[in-house]
Amino acid sequence: MSIHPRAGQISQAEDRENIAQLVTYYYIKQPDVSIEAQRVSFGTSGHRGNAKNISFNEYHIIAICQAVAEYRNEQGYKGPLFLGKDTHALSEPAFATALSVLIANHVPVVIQSDEGFTPTPVISRLIIDHNKNNAEQADGLIITPSHNPPCDGGIKYNPPHGGPAEGEITQLIEKCANDIIARGMLDAKQATNKQVLKSNLLSKQDFIEFYAEQLSQVIDMEAIAKAAVHIGADPLGGSGIDYWSVIANKYQLKLDVVNPVVDASFSFMPLDKDGKIRMDCSSPYAMSGLISLKDKYDVAVANDPDFDRHGIVTKSGGLMNPNHYLAVAIHYLMTHRQWPQSCKIGKTLVSSSLIDRVAKLIDRPLSEVPVGFKWFVDGLHSSEYAFGGEESAGASFISKDGSCWTTDKDGFVMALLAAEILAVTGKDPYQYYLELAKELGEPCYGRIEAVASTEQKKVLTSLSAENITSDQLAGEKIQQVLSHAPGNNAAIGGIKVTTENGWFAARPSGTEEIYKIYAESFISQEHLNEIFIDAQALVNEAFTQAGL
Repeated sequence: MSIHPRAGQISQAEDRENIAQLVTYYYIKQPDVSIEAQRVSFGTSGHRGNAKNISFNEYHIIAICQAVAEYRNEQGYKGPLFLGKDTHALSEPAFATALSVLIANHVPVVIQSDEGFTPTPVISRLIIDHNKNNAEQADGLIITPSHNPPCDGGIKYNPPHGGPAEGEITQLIEKCANDIIARGMLDAKQATNKQVLKSNLLSKQDFIEFYAEQLSQVIDMEAIAKAAVHIGADPLGGSGIDYWSVIANKYQLKLDVVNPVVDASFSFMPLDKDGKIRMDCSSPYAMSGLISLKDKYDVAVANDPDFDRHGIVTKSGGLMNPNHYLAVAIHYLMTHRQWPQSCKIGKTLVSSSLIDRVAKLIDRPLSEVPVGFKWFVDGLHSSEYAFGGEESAGASFISKDGSCWTTDKDGFVMALLAAEILAVTGKDPYQYYLELAKELGEPCYGRIEAVASTEQKKVLTSLSAENITSDQLAGEKIQQVLSHAPGNNAAIGGIKVTTENGWFAARPSGTEEIYKIYAESFISQEHLNEIFIDAQALVNEAFTQAGL
């Protein structure tokens, strides 16, 4: 993809969304579920869509919340449902819609005390904490499209384990929701705003104080304060914006919120590489503002709107590659926490093999799973996994005492961990990474996309070792061809090919007519380019074999 000429520059008026029009579309446009693009569709992070395109509208939220209410009733969940929202424009009306449906279905709902914003990891923590001490099980909904552009909306369901719902659950919710829309919403219940506000089913809690109070269970806040690490925190206009000041005051941290603005058009954001406004805290273009402040802070951090992802900026290296920071975080945690030796390191199969080398170096078990944080949920919940992380800058880990912290990605703890690493070791995360790379090898990592028809995507999903006819990849002997993840034997929805010093993984997109190739080389950038060339050739050969 070519880089937009204004990538990294602050958006201009013509780049911004018409918020009033967007919210109007939410209410007046009604989906036709006979059209695929207008159906409720749960991906790896819930249902996402756009009101203008009739893929995220009031009918979708009514139907999804009705389906969730029916599902939790069938499962016998009697505890509260914790409801959160981020700062996207469509999150506010969707929040009101969700409340009207849940209350009408006699679901006890708990929201933030000032009706403000709530990050994804906070909902996860609330669920876990409640269910640890109560027989009546709680669950949650978070209204967020994550780092997506301002025009998008999203909603995701977290069952009583606190993490993203499994595919079996989301398929049930998805089918029920689409059936409700197809029947003209006759099966959906809604309360009026007046009924919601008067209902004894609705209660409020100070989520901010709750979460901040518990942070010392997972991060060495005392070490950060004692070392006076100067932290610059950019919420990118997201749901954790009111949390940072409370956390800083509670633990006496030297922390500045560098951007205290909430604006549903996200007009303060630099444009991403494609010229869109996107709150991607791992993008050097979207993060150009914070990167420009790197010399002012010992560590600078940013998070996406629902705070389940993290971006780390250091004086020594600027914005860190997410894979590099995952490797650093794993090495540090496994050598500075008193966790059982049997605790596993969880990684997705498209994350860097530097993590594999770190695991081998410190003699810790590694579990490689398909793409999607949901694959870490059970392991983090039981503390079988000490850490679970994705190459897309999302991760979480267990508490200092080895108990479960969250079962969803937690951008707060990954950001604060960077400050802890500096406070305890005297090295910022990039300096720490350089030492690891010197010992284990420096990876070159990348991702490309290519056009693929629906039929080609189906072929790619069903590939196996028998379809790979070559025994070489970029001049090295192929050692392994995977169609199932070694960590749990789950289908990866594509294929991964590895050699001694490199690998590639090819997967179809779930939402677009493209497939993605992830690749890595421990030799050179030139070798990585060769891997990409050979990978595309191998995939194209599979398409040819299928007559496509």
